[in-house]
Parts: sequence; C-alpha cells; structure tokens
Amino acid sequence: MRTTSTAPDRDAPTRERVARSILENGPSTAAALAERLGLTPAAVRRHLEHLTESGTVEGREQKVYGSRGRGRPARVFALTDAGRDAFDQQYDDLAVAALRFLAETQGEDAVVEFARRRVGFVERDYAAVTAEDPTLTPAEALARVFTAGGYAATVRDLPIGDQLCQQHCPVAHVAHEFPQLCEAETEAIGRVLGTHVQRLATIAHGDGVCTTCIPSTASSTQTQIQSTPPTTKEKA
Repeated sequence: MRTTSTAPDRDAPTRERVARSILENGPSTAAALAERLGLTPAAVRRHLEHLTESGTVEGREQKVYGSRGRGRPARVFALTDAGRDAFDQQYDDLAVAALRFLAETQGEDAVVEFARRRVGFVERDYAAVTAEDPTLTPAEALARVFTAGGYAATVRDLPIGDQLCQQHCPVAHVAHEFPQLCEAETEAIGRVLGTHVQRLATIAHGDGVCTTCIPSTASSTQTQIQSTPPTTKEKA
C-alpha cells in the first residue's frame, strides 16, 4: 500500500523569506533577492520557480525609464493578489460590504468622509515623528508613519524630488472597489507637506507598489521650516 509522505517542507520558511522580501521591497530580480537574503542566485531561482507555480509570485519584464541599453531588461518578480492574501490583511470582505452599505444608504460623500477619517493618523503621527527626530526629511518621516501603519514604506531619491514607495497596502482589496481610500491618502500626504503631490501607481489597481512623487520644493520648504531659527520678534 502506497503511503503519502507527511515530512515537513523544509524550504517553506526560506520561500516565505523570499516572498516577504518582495512584499517589503517591491518587485525584485533574482539577483537582488539573492544579495538581500544572503542566498545563492540558483537557490533563489529555485524558490521563485516554486512560488510562481503556486501562484504566489509572477514574473514581469522590468520597466526601464529613460534610454534602454542593449540586451533584454532584467526579469522582476512581484507578488500576485493570492500572494498578498497569504500575508495578514487588516480589511476583508466585511469592510467592502460595510462601505457598500454606507454608499447605498448615506451616499458617496459619506464614503469620502470615512476615507479621510481613516487616514487621520497620517497628520497626527507625522507631527509626532518629526518632533521626535527633526533630522528626518519629510519623505523619511512619512515613510515611518506609513510603515507603522502596515504599509512597509521606503523612500527613493529622484532628480525632481523624492518618491514615497508603499510596498504593501493593508486596504488594497477594499481600495480596488473604493478608490476614495487611495485618494484620501494622497490628500493627507499633500496636507502635511503643504504642497501638491502626485500618486503615480497603486497596488489596488494592479501595480507592484504604491508610489507618490514628492517634489523637491516640498522637501526644501519643510526642511527650512524645521531648521530656521526664530527671529528676535518670535523669541520675544
């Protein structure tokens, strides 16, 4: 009689590390994952193959900005919706049903108001973070605020300013149907910085990471506000 093996999957913890690294850092190449996790490229490719077959990740052609060099772009791996579901989600079908009910009974304005109240933590926590560590740039302070809120946020330097990258979105499934949640986040970022910011991509609409462009004028203005000493009149 043939028996089914019940031996534990010893590679499962490492595959979870690979998937979590993609979650926290965004779509990644096999080479980047290998360097980040201290694994061999061959081992990472083997784990990526398994994760792809299980529907946890998917391979994509890496986007190239500016002039493209010779050769094919490197292949990057991003989490699928199923892969994101494997990680803790703060909102589920219950939240969607509740917002549908709110929209049907109270109207779209009520959904917008709910979305704005939900991101109230951005302005509140931003003030606390900058007070605790005044050396942070506005984008770095925002990254800390969103990371604490479950967004795994990082900052990238751009020629025109900074890019706030949210590698994870705890409300992605809800925001897919109710984009007001994303719009409220963007509004909150703009308010704390005192300038217009542009949301370039969102996980809720199929992108690998949520990205928001913060123009350099915002960073310089905020830094000046934090660093400029009070005048004699202000001291008085």
